[in-house]
Amino acid sequence: MTVIQAQGLDLTFQTNDGPVQALRDVNLTIDKGDFVSFIGPSGCGKTTFLRCIAGLETPTGGTLTVNGMTPDEARKSRAYGYVFQAAGLYPWRTIGGNIRLPLEIMGFSKEEQAKRVAKTLDLVDLSGFEKKFPWQLSGGMQQRASIARALSFDADILLMDEPFGALDEIVRDKLNEELLKLWDRTGKTIGFVTHSIPEAVYLSTKIVVMSPRPGRITDVIESTLPRERPLDIRDSAEFIEIAHRVREGLRAGHLDD
Repeated sequence: MTVIQAQGLDLTFQTNDGPVQALRDVNLTIDKGDFVSFIGPSGCGKTTFLRCIAGLETPTGGTLTVNGMTPDEARKSRAYGYVFQAAGLYPWRTIGGNIRLPLEIMGFSKEEQAKRVAKTLDLVDLSGFEKKFPWQLSGGMQQRASIARALSFDADILLMDEPFGALDEIVRDKLNEELLKLWDRTGKTIGFVTHSIPEAVYLSTKIVVMSPRPGRITDVIESTLPRERPLDIRDSAEFIEIAHRVREGLRAGHLDD
Protein backbone atom coordinates (compact mmCIF):
# COMPACT_ATOMS: atom_id res chain seq x y z
CA MET A 1 0.00 0.00 0.00
CA THR A 2 1.48 3.35 -1.07
CA VAL A 3 1.58 5.88 1.78
CA ILE A 4 3.66 8.69 0.25
CA GLN A 5 3.96 9.39 -3.49
CA ALA A 6 6.07 12.17 -5.03
CA GLN A 7 6.09 12.73 -8.79
CA GLY A 8 8.20 15.38 -10.51
CA LEU A 9 8.34 17.37 -7.27
CA ASP A 10 9.98 20.80 -7.45
CA LEU A 11 10.37 23.49 -4.83
CA THR A 12 11.83 26.94 -5.48
CA PHE A 13 12.14 29.53 -2.71
CA GLN A 14 11.92 33.21 -3.60
CA THR A 15 14.64 35.18 -1.78
CA ASN A 16 15.98 38.73 -1.85
CA ASP A 17 18.88 37.42 -3.93
CA GLY A 18 16.61 35.73 -6.43
CA PRO A 19 15.03 32.27 -6.70
CA VAL A 20 16.69 29.29 -5.01
CA GLN A 21 15.73 25.83 -6.23
CA ALA A 22 15.74 23.47 -3.25
CA LEU A 23 14.22 20.37 -4.90
CA ARG A 24 14.14 19.33 -8.54
CA ASP A 25 12.21 16.48 -10.18
CA VAL A 26 11.92 14.31 -7.05
CA ASN A 27 10.17 10.99 -7.70
CA LEU A 28 9.65 8.59 -4.81
CA THR A 29 7.21 5.98 -3.53
CA ILE A 30 7.07 5.03 0.16
CA ASP A 31 4.95 2.03 1.10
CA LYS A 32 3.22 1.22 4.37
CA GLY A 33 5.67 -0.01 6.97
CA ASP A 34 8.78 1.23 5.15
CA PHE A 35 11.66 2.74 7.11
CA VAL A 36 13.11 5.26 4.66
CA SER A 37 16.26 7.25 5.37
CA PHE A 38 17.18 10.38 3.43
CA ILE A 39 20.90 11.05 3.19
CA GLY A 40 22.89 13.70 1.35
CA PRO A 41 25.15 16.72 1.90
CA SER A 42 24.03 19.68 3.99
CA GLY A 43 21.59 21.90 2.10
CA CYS A 44 20.54 19.19 -0.36
CA GLY A 45 16.84 19.36 0.53
CA LYS A 46 16.44 16.36 2.84
CA THR A 47 14.65 18.32 5.55
CA THR A 48 12.82 20.40 2.94
CA PHE A 49 11.36 17.24 1.41
CA LEU A 50 10.35 15.97 4.86
CA ARG A 51 8.65 19.31 5.52
CA CYS A 52 6.82 19.02 2.19
CA ILE A 53 5.46 15.64 3.28
CA ALA A 54 4.36 17.25 6.54
CA GLY A 55 2.60 20.12 4.75
CA LEU A 56 5.02 22.64 6.29
CA GLU A 57 6.42 23.67 2.89
CA THR A 58 4.48 23.99 -0.36
CA PRO A 59 6.01 22.51 -3.55
CA THR A 60 6.08 24.76 -6.61
CA GLY A 61 5.79 21.91 -9.11
CA GLY A 62 4.85 18.24 -9.43
CA THR A 63 2.55 16.27 -7.14
CA LEU A 64 2.81 14.88 -3.61
CA THR A 65 0.24 12.74 -1.80
CA VAL A 66 0.17 11.40 1.76
CA ASN A 67 -2.34 8.61 2.42
CA GLY A 68 -3.96 9.58 -0.88
CA MET A 69 -4.48 13.18 0.32
CA THR A 70 -2.64 16.42 -0.15
CA PRO A 71 0.02 17.01 2.54
CA ASP A 72 -2.13 19.81 3.99
CA GLU A 73 -5.15 17.49 4.24
CA ALA A 74 -2.94 14.80 5.81
CA ARG A 75 -1.62 17.30 8.35
CA LYS A 76 -5.15 18.34 9.30
CA SER A 77 -6.16 14.68 9.67
CA ARG A 78 -3.15 14.15 11.98
CA ALA A 79 -1.66 11.50 9.70
CA TYR A 80 1.87 11.90 11.06
CA GLY A 81 3.98 12.66 14.10
CA TYR A 82 7.07 14.84 13.65
CA VAL A 83 10.34 14.63 15.61
CA PHE A 84 12.69 17.61 15.18
CA GLN A 85 16.48 17.79 15.47
CA ALA A 86 16.15 19.25 18.97
CA ALA A 87 13.81 17.62 21.47
CA GLY A 88 11.80 20.85 21.77
CA LEU A 89 10.31 19.99 25.17
CA TYR A 90 8.71 22.77 27.19
CA PRO A 91 10.90 23.18 30.32
CA TRP A 92 7.98 24.21 32.55
CA ARG A 93 6.06 21.01 31.74
CA THR A 94 6.89 17.59 33.10
CA ILE A 95 7.75 14.80 30.67
CA GLY A 96 4.18 13.53 31.01
CA GLY A 97 2.88 17.06 30.45
CA ASN A 98 4.92 17.43 27.27
CA ILE A 99 3.61 14.16 25.90
CA ARG A 100 0.04 15.13 26.83
CA LEU A 101 0.20 18.46 25.02
CA PRO A 102 -0.94 17.29 21.55
CA LEU A 103 -3.59 15.11 23.20
CA GLU A 104 -4.93 18.13 25.10
CA ILE A 105 -5.05 20.14 21.89
CA MET A 106 -6.88 17.32 20.11
CA GLY A 107 -9.48 17.09 22.86
CA PHE A 108 -8.77 13.61 24.26
CA SER A 109 -10.34 12.92 27.66
CA LYS A 110 -8.05 13.04 30.70
CA GLU A 111 -8.49 9.30 31.15
CA GLU A 112 -7.43 8.64 27.54
CA GLN A 113 -4.53 11.06 27.88
CA ALA A 114 -3.25 9.16 30.91
CA LYS A 115 -3.50 5.82 29.07
CA ARG A 116 -1.65 7.13 26.04
CA VAL A 117 1.09 8.79 28.07
CA ALA A 118 1.70 5.56 29.98
CA LYS A 119 1.72 3.53 26.75
CA THR A 120 4.15 5.77 24.88
CA LEU A 121 6.48 6.14 27.86
CA ASP A 122 6.66 2.36 27.96
CA LEU A 123 7.34 2.22 24.20
CA VAL A 124 10.40 4.46 24.55
CA ASP A 125 11.53 2.88 27.84
CA LEU A 126 10.81 5.94 29.99
CA SER A 127 8.23 4.49 32.37
CA GLY A 128 8.64 6.13 35.78
CA PHE A 129 9.88 9.45 34.37
CA GLU A 130 6.46 11.04 33.80
CA LYS A 131 6.85 13.55 36.66
CA LYS A 132 10.43 14.54 35.83
CA PHE A 133 11.20 17.81 34.06
CA PRO A 134 13.24 17.89 30.83
CA TRP A 135 16.29 19.41 32.55
CA GLN A 136 16.41 16.36 34.82
CA LEU A 137 16.92 14.01 31.84
CA SER A 138 19.92 13.37 29.61
CA GLY A 139 19.88 14.48 25.96
CA GLY A 140 19.13 10.97 24.80
CA MET A 141 16.24 10.61 27.22
CA GLN A 142 14.84 13.98 26.12
CA GLN A 143 14.85 12.78 22.51
CA ARG A 144 13.02 9.61 23.54
CA ALA A 145 10.42 11.79 25.25
CA SER A 146 10.12 13.81 22.02
CA ILE A 147 9.52 10.56 20.11
CA ALA A 148 6.90 9.54 22.68
CA ARG A 149 5.11 12.87 22.15
CA ALA A 150 5.07 12.25 18.37
CA LEU A 151 3.68 8.74 18.96
CA SER A 152 1.07 9.75 21.53
CA PHE A 153 -1.83 10.26 19.09
CA ASP A 154 -0.94 7.04 17.20
CA ALA A 155 -0.43 8.42 13.69
CA ASP A 156 0.60 5.83 11.10
CA ILE A 157 3.53 7.94 9.85
CA LEU A 158 6.52 9.13 11.88
CA LEU A 159 8.73 11.84 10.34
CA MET A 160 12.13 12.30 12.00
CA ASP A 161 14.53 15.11 11.12
CA GLU A 162 18.00 14.00 12.21
CA PRO A 163 16.83 13.36 15.78
CA PHE A 164 20.11 11.83 17.01
CA GLY A 165 22.60 14.09 15.22
CA ALA A 166 23.69 16.01 18.33
CA LEU A 167 24.23 12.92 20.50
CA ASP A 168 27.47 11.08 21.14
CA GLU A 169 28.10 7.81 19.30
CA ILE A 170 27.40 5.51 22.26
CA VAL A 171 24.01 7.10 22.98
CA ARG A 172 23.23 7.23 19.26
CA ASP A 173 23.89 3.50 18.86
CA LYS A 174 21.59 2.75 21.79
CA LEU A 175 18.79 4.91 20.39
CA ASN A 176 19.21 3.37 16.94
CA GLU A 177 18.64 -0.06 18.50
CA GLU A 178 15.61 1.19 20.43
CA LEU A 179 14.14 2.90 17.38
CA LEU A 180 14.32 -0.32 15.37
CA LYS A 181 12.54 -2.19 18.16
CA LEU A 182 9.89 0.53 18.36
CA TRP A 183 9.38 0.42 14.57
CA ASP A 184 9.05 -3.37 14.72
CA ARG A 185 6.46 -3.19 17.52
CA THR A 186 4.35 -0.41 16.03
CA GLY A 187 4.58 -1.04 12.26
CA LYS A 188 4.81 2.72 11.62
CA THR A 189 5.96 4.12 8.29
CA ILE A 190 9.08 6.16 9.09
CA GLY A 191 10.84 8.91 7.14
CA PHE A 192 14.24 9.64 8.70
CA VAL A 193 16.77 12.36 7.79
CA THR A 194 20.44 11.65 8.59
CA HIS A 195 23.99 12.61 7.61
CA SER A 196 25.37 9.27 8.82
CA ILE A 197 25.92 6.46 6.32
CA PRO A 198 26.13 3.72 9.02
CA GLU A 199 22.92 5.03 10.65
CA ALA A 200 21.06 5.08 7.32
CA VAL A 201 22.16 1.56 6.43
CA TYR A 202 21.50 0.14 9.90
CA LEU A 203 17.98 1.53 10.27
CA SER A 204 16.43 1.45 6.83
CA THR A 205 14.47 -0.76 4.51
CA LYS A 206 15.08 1.88 1.83
CA ILE A 207 17.84 4.50 1.58
CA VAL A 208 17.23 7.61 -0.53
CA VAL A 209 20.50 9.25 -1.65
CA MET A 210 20.22 12.93 -2.57
CA SER A 211 22.50 15.27 -4.53
CA PRO A 212 23.70 18.78 -3.62
CA ARG A 213 21.21 21.58 -4.24
CA PRO A 214 18.99 21.53 -6.15
CA GLY A 215 18.09 18.32 -4.32
CA ARG A 216 17.63 15.37 -6.65
CA ILE A 217 17.46 11.66 -5.90
CA THR A 218 20.59 9.97 -7.25
CA ASP A 219 19.82 6.47 -5.93
CA VAL A 220 17.15 4.54 -4.03
CA ILE A 221 18.68 1.52 -2.33
CA GLU A 222 16.47 -1.33 -1.15
CA SER A 223 18.11 -2.93 1.89
CA THR A 224 18.72 -6.67 1.84
CA LEU A 225 19.50 -6.81 5.56
CA PRO A 226 17.20 -8.89 7.80
CA ARG A 227 14.57 -7.06 9.83
CA GLU A 228 16.25 -8.05 13.11
CA ARG A 229 19.57 -6.22 13.20
CA PRO A 230 22.02 -6.44 16.10
CA LEU A 231 24.63 -3.67 16.12
CA ASP A 232 27.38 -6.05 15.08
CA ILE A 233 25.63 -6.52 11.72
CA ARG A 234 27.55 -3.38 10.79
CA ASP A 235 30.68 -5.56 10.54
CA SER A 236 29.09 -7.88 7.98
CA ALA A 237 30.06 -7.94 4.29
CA GLU A 238 26.44 -7.26 3.31
CA PHE A 239 26.28 -4.11 5.45
CA ILE A 240 29.62 -2.86 4.12
CA GLU A 241 28.46 -3.45 0.54
CA ILE A 242 25.28 -1.38 1.05
CA ALA A 243 27.28 1.39 2.77
CA HIS A 244 29.67 1.41 -0.21
CA ARG A 245 26.74 1.86 -2.61
CA VAL A 246 25.42 4.79 -0.52
CA ARG A 247 28.88 6.37 -0.58
CA GLU A 248 29.10 5.91 -4.35
CA GLY A 249 25.67 7.51 -4.74
CA LEU A 250 26.76 10.53 -2.73
CA ARG A 251 29.94 10.82 -4.79
CA ALA A 252 27.98 10.54 -8.06
CA GLY A 253 25.69 13.35 -6.92
CA HIS A 254 28.66 15.65 -6.43
CA LEU A 255 30.13 14.72 -9.82
CA ASP A 256 26.81 15.43 -11.54
CA ASP A 257 26.46 18.83 -9.87
